Amino acid sequence: MPVLPWTTPNPPPPSTEVHVFASRFETRTLLGALVFLARTPRVWRQVSRAPGAYGASLKAEPFKRTFWTLSAWESPRALGDFARSGAHGPAARGLAAQMKDSGFAAWTASSDDLPVSWAEARRRLG
Repeated sequence: MPVLPWTTPNPPPPSTEVHVFASRFETRTLLGALVFLARTPRVWRQVSRAPGAYGASLKAEPFKRTFWTLSAWESPRALGDFARSGAHGPAARGLAAQMKDSGFAAWTASSDDLPVSWAEARRRLG
């Protein structure tokens, strides 16, 4: 399974509350999965420059048409600003018709606990 490992564009201050977000996407078709993969590099570059981004990772199972994201943010607003701007906004809107299923989870954690494990993210995604 291809993984973009946890990257930390803006290290958070120690012992700070961070906002963690996890998602799971399943595309309807293999073509949808390929489109998702094709759009990933631009969105990944955006994350690396996003104000308030403390860390992010992506797991992909393209032949199962399933993708997971895991990220940590300074605030829910920083996450929202990222989601609506740059490459992410158009990529998300453009993929909407390709999606079969999705799941989301958000919670707070201490910056001392970053990176959050994939096991924890999957547990929270259900």
